[in-house]
Amino acid sequence: MRKFSERLAVFFDERIFDHDTDHGFFDGNASPYLPVAERHPENAERVRNMHGILANGPIKDHIDWHDAPVASEAAMGLFHDDAYLKELAALAADRKHWCTSTTPFGPGSYDAVRVSAGLAVGAAEHVWLGKGKIAYALCRPPGHHAQPARTDGYCFVNNIGVAIEVLRAKGLRRAAVIDWDVHHGNGTQAGFYADPDILTISMHMDHGAWGDSHPQTGAADEVGIDAGKGANLNIPLPYGSGDSAHFRAFDEIITPAVQAFRPQVLVVAAGQDANQFDPNGRQNVTMAGFHGLGLRARKLAAELTDGKLVLVQEGGYSISYAAYCLHATLEGVLGLRSSLDDPIAFLPDHTHGLEAALREILETRRSVLEL
Repeated sequence: MRKFSERLAVFFDERIFDHDTDHGFFDGNASPYLPVAERHPENAERVRNMHGILANGPIKDHIDWHDAPVASEAAMGLFHDDAYLKELAALAADRKHWCTSTTPFGPGSYDAVRVSAGLAVGAAEHVWLGKGKIAYALCRPPGHHAQPARTDGYCFVNNIGVAIEVLRAKGLRRAAVIDWDVHHGNGTQAGFYADPDILTISMHMDHGAWGDSHPQTGAADEVGIDAGKGANLNIPLPYGSGDSAHFRAFDEIITPAVQAFRPQVLVVAAGQDANQFDPNGRQNVTMAGFHGLGLRARKLAAELTDGKLVLVQEGGYSISYAAYCLHATLEGVLGLRSSLDDPIAFLPDHTHGLEAALREILETRRSVLEL
């Protein structure tokens, strides 16, 4: 295995824990019939474990820790509508507000949102300004569902979208986003859908649209519009897809697309909710699978962007296993062999329907682009 020499810059700030999603019935209000209410899936504990495994686990000596300024209104306004941001700021005075049926917003949420976006900007600037080759932003709340004027799926501000726009103000011309969160990165897609200079790729389970807040389907026929036609690539994988399916999609679809695009920086929306035990996902990716995805992203950056690679935390809701999968991802990014045993991987890595799914994705995309 190729071992890379660069250290990993990790951007983190404890103020992201001030966003309190509380308890409920899965990710909604508490049920009157249940005596014990579970934590909302997007809770602080999941990220505390991610921080803990990086601070105390086997790769701790490869990490340099950083903080970053909170994102300014001006920076967030490069991706989001001003009226939408003012609405979010006004909600900060509420005791608790449900922006969607699954997405609560409380008194500490707006500040946490700005801190989270600032971490992504800090990581992106660290790489773009030549302070290091690779950086990871441990963001919370996540961002990839947040559209320019709409909250969705636990996301309020699109951390990656804001970071890319800040880099464009500093001279960036072309960037590629690879999103392997189990859910479609619809917010990032929406923000750059007509933009020929930002390649947005989302590899996700084939869940389709889920209501007014998420009208995008994530299907292969969503390829971009106007000048951006062809610069959006969706890879909806069958339910139950595991390591081999994700590797094949990366090798056969993602890699050629990024190679043809020739970005200056590679940005990864690094969710771990495609893991086998995530409450929000129905895929079967193991720690070894995330290690392989991290290694592939690093090799692609080494080939195309002089190693410039930014990873931004998205989903991953198994409080313990998501942290292990993150550790495996970053070991892959660093070119290190896996040092932790997978504590619970046992589901079969079946490929039923994979050939047909990959073929349909490519054929659908080709036919739409030819119109």
